[in-house]
Amino acid sequence: MQTHPRHYCGVFGVYGHPNAAELAYYGLFALQHRGQESAGIVACDGGQFRVHRGMGLVSQVFAGGVLSGLRGSMAIGHTRYSTTGSSHLRNAQPLTVDCARGQLAIAHNGNLTNAAQLREELENRGSIFQTTVDSEIILHLMAQPGLEGQENHLLRAIRRIEGAYSLVIMTEQELIGVRDPHGFRPLCLGRLGEAWVLASETCALDLIHARHERDVEPGEAVVINRHGLRSVQLFPEHRRRAFCIFEYVYFSRPDSILAGRSVYKVRVAMGRELARERPVAADVVVPVPDSGNCAALGYAMEAGLPFEMAFVRNHYVGRSFLQPSQLIRDFNVRVKLNLIRELVQGRRVVIVDDSIVRGTTCKARVNNLKEAGAREVHVRVSCPPHMHPCVYGIDFPDRRHLMAANHSVDEICRYLNADSLAYLSREGLIRATGLPADSFCLACYDGVYPVPYDPATDKTIIERRRARVEGLGEALGGEDPQIRLL
Repeated sequence: MQTHPRHYCGVFGVYGHPNAAELAYYGLFALQHRGQESAGIVACDGGQFRVHRGMGLVSQVFAGGVLSGLRGSMAIGHTRYSTTGSSHLRNAQPLTVDCARGQLAIAHNGNLTNAAQLREELENRGSIFQTTVDSEIILHLMAQPGLEGQENHLLRAIRRIEGAYSLVIMTEQELIGVRDPHGFRPLCLGRLGEAWVLASETCALDLIHARHERDVEPGEAVVINRHGLRSVQLFPEHRRRAFCIFEYVYFSRPDSILAGRSVYKVRVAMGRELARERPVAADVVVPVPDSGNCAALGYAMEAGLPFEMAFVRNHYVGRSFLQPSQLIRDFNVRVKLNLIRELVQGRRVVIVDDSIVRGTTCKARVNNLKEAGAREVHVRVSCPPHMHPCVYGIDFPDRRHLMAANHSVDEICRYLNADSLAYLSREGLIRATGLPADSFCLACYDGVYPVPYDPATDKTIIERRRARVEGLGEALGGEDPQIRLL
């Protein structure tokens, strides 16, 4: 069962390096935390695209000498966890197309809020989609006939889409990075010698020894070709910034820099704010690895309490393993974390985690501590309660499955079997970042969505499409129309 919000995607691009695909591989390796479902790289060799995509981890997808076949001085890569679109190889990115404008490839991090409307419009005009991911919509828009010039059809396509997106696009001559006008998703620009690099996070630049130049600005497109780098502001009109604050809370690696702030330092500051806001008499502070480590350290330092890594994580557990037998009913809970009972026995414990979504994992940890002899267990969470679903690319469940949206803090505390429970306030979370409140999207906490979204419209379009598909199935004598059309 999913107990943490799913990661979304990581994107990476290289221009002007003889081993571009190899650099993309290492970049994706550094971004593996952003998606473990599929990975892919498209390299460009003298205008010829070479593609490899697969299901699984980056090291699995590119095993066996695959990289040697991805020649070229330009490449883009993607690692994915599905948000829009189901988990199939056909949905793995980067996506490629060969159209009248030449070959195009795209890697996308985010979620389009008007994807259903655009897809229906394009299908009505004759477009045929090969995937169920909204990223393909952007390719179709870019391939449409009309104004001449790369920037013109890029501008036209980008102005049609709404929602959250950081894009890395490759043509036969150019590498393009684009960030949505609100800046929901991160995208940074680096330099490695004469080569240019685009990446979701700076930790990917560090791995290949690239120098971090700057972030791609909200609404900006950086176009890189043989003439150098050119910046184009696609949205000259002002749009409020809405960077996803959950990047600081959970998603990004602690060794990354976002908006000029160290993720590590921000998370430690969250823990300090939490200790100031929600102190409790205790003997030791214990994190839930790995996402709770930094905040727990900050809590311990501010509270003047010992910090102990009482939960030891098994880093060699893959994404799938044998289902537990009746003899080991809690195998799923214990396989990744094991407790050193001597560190908590007879003590009052503060356990710090980054978030509580459904509460299943946190409850298991509290029970682990009490079974090990902890005298008291106090749960502290380094962000506010999650009250609303995310429509911009984080796979938070709908409100029905969000613990905090349906239960009071006291009810959640009783469910967790904890002695107390407290969350960091919205104000404390923002203070910890050192940035203004209007820099962020906080929709999952306060329900204020920076880009309007109407789920009823999507539902209507989806139901209409389903009715057409079912009608086609009947016309084909009950066969699955999608299989028949293949």
